[in-house]
Amino acid sequence: MKYISTLKEGDSLRGIYLCKNKRSAETRNGKPYDNLKLQDKTGVLDGKIWDPNSNGIADYSDGDFVDIFGEVVSFNNNLQLNIKQLRVAHEDEYTPADYMPTSEKDPEIMYEEIIGFVEEIENPYLSQAVKYYFVDDEEFIKVFKGHSAAKTVHHGFAGGLLEHTLGVLKFCRYMLGAYPILKKDLLYAAALFHDIGKVKELSDFPENDYTDEGQLLGHIIIGVEMINKAIDSIEGFPPVVANELKHCVLAHHGELEYGSPKKPALAEAFALNFADCTDARMQTLTELFKGKEGNEWLGYNRLFESNIRRTI
Repeated sequence: MKYISTLKEGDSLRGIYLCKNKRSAETRNGKPYDNLKLQDKTGVLDGKIWDPNSNGIADYSDGDFVDIFGEVVSFNNNLQLNIKQLRVAHEDEYTPADYMPTSEKDPEIMYEEIIGFVEEIENPYLSQAVKYYFVDDEEFIKVFKGHSAAKTVHHGFAGGLLEHTLGVLKFCRYMLGAYPILKKDLLYAAALFHDIGKVKELSDFPENDYTDEGQLLGHIIIGVEMINKAIDSIEGFPPVVANELKHCVLAHHGELEYGSPKKPALAEAFALNFADCTDARMQTLTELFKGKEGNEWLGYNRLFESNIRRTI
């Protein structure tokens, strides 16, 4: 099996991959074809079946592990696979773990660092709130360690939510040292909580797709509901502190058009938004550059609204 991250233009490819999703379409001439997203633990590759009714293409569906034969080509500076043969693989022909993209960092070490931030929170109410999930809830901890932070854009791999949360906390730690107006306990608690709703917004691998709850509510609202559950378990939790914490989470996308129900109104909410955006954008660039050589233009990127090139 060739891993997706090692592929290059001109390769002939035969192997088993996860069909992450499948979409039927038509060419400008009205000829039907299939769009596929193929996945293994190293990445995702676009696939095209230009003649889905040929004898070499068997029936298949989203979520199937498919044995394919095709040729790797370049289109708009991105690799894609022109698939000539496809069949659904048998369960004894593959190991599911090979098809789940995973953080390159050790989850246990990352979680130890997370707990280090938890232990720095001195406010007794905020401390109890974060420990409600990050220390006392074993099922949450298990899911949190293995969950992704997104379906596609950034940290879309097992352990991605853990890695992203830790990255945001580290940016917050820098800002605390640079800007004394920030309150450490509120900022750290908000950073820990800001994306916890994603454990319910997105399903587990290999699907890693939006749940009904995720589609209807989104991770920000789900996260605030989870925070409320923790707060309700703590006698005498100050309403002002609760509202400040929830505001930071509600505003962490920064703008209404980016999904935030509120725009930032507290210094800590602004800092969390900056940390979240910076970590997400830098990880997006990291994933864009993975497997690419220097001095290579990667084409226009809609997120950055720019043609991107790796530094020579």
